[in-house]
Amino acid sequence: MAEQITPIIDFQTELAGLHRLDGKVMFLPGGYGGIGEAVAWGAAMAGATVVIAGRDKDKAAAFAGRLRDAGFAADGLAIDCRSVANIGAAVDTVAARHGCVDILVNCVGIQREEPIAEVTEEAFDDVYTVNLKAAMFLAQAVARHQIAAGQGGKHVHLLSVRSTLGIRARGYSAYCSTKGGIVMLIKQHAMELAPHRITVNGVSPTFVYTEMIRHVMENDAFRKGLFERIPLGRIADPKDVVGPVLFFAAPASDFVTGQNLLVDGGISASQ
Repeated sequence: MAEQITPIIDFQTELAGLHRLDGKVMFLPGGYGGIGEAVAWGAAMAGATVVIAGRDKDKAAAFAGRLRDAGFAADGLAIDCRSVANIGAAVDTVAARHGCVDILVNCVGIQREEPIAEVTEEAFDDVYTVNLKAAMFLAQAVARHQIAAGQGGKHVHLLSVRSTLGIRARGYSAYCSTKGGIVMLIKQHAMELAPHRITVNGVSPTFVYTEMIRHVMENDAFRKGLFERIPLGRIADPKDVVGPVLFFAAPASDFVTGQNLLVDGGISASQ
């Protein structure tokens, strides 16, 4: 009799929690920004305890309070992502308070727009420190706890479609290069952490309606040209990013690692 090699699956049981985060602790640096706030609400509604972190402790605490007032589990703390020591201390605090750090969703990022002939070392270093260096050491600090716990884990980094595409007529050298660097950081971390059942992925939206891009979207000519280039005819709303992030944070993506998902309205599928 031939050996049974096709798994017998109880679909009703195994599919029920694919997109749930019940009992999980999500660490969300940059969590009170436009995209981070949307992700925090989505994760909380999926059952996670969400720990909001940012440079402004009061903002983080206030947002966590709003989540708790809505009936969800949330916490807030300060973090300075320009300091490796502070990153490590913040992650240690999360683990001490909540017992673990199951999920990292890195929403930290800045932009300093300067044309190539005017790029300053100070601005470039600032963008590098916050966008790429912080991603490295946030991942390291979280991975140390996850490896020690032996329960697997999830890392999700918020990038940008500009991690794979340049942009015309804008001074984006620092931003594009640091976001592109995270693409390779994700691939390398995915390889190193796979034996520990920790997946590492990225979500790269096009422009998202947040305060960070107000100055760009107030330029009528630029906005019109951007909408014309995006096949779906608009830029992203913060809620458009939530689904992809939660997919990578949830059991639904347990066999997906080292990937960068472009959430871009189709712009990267065409010239």
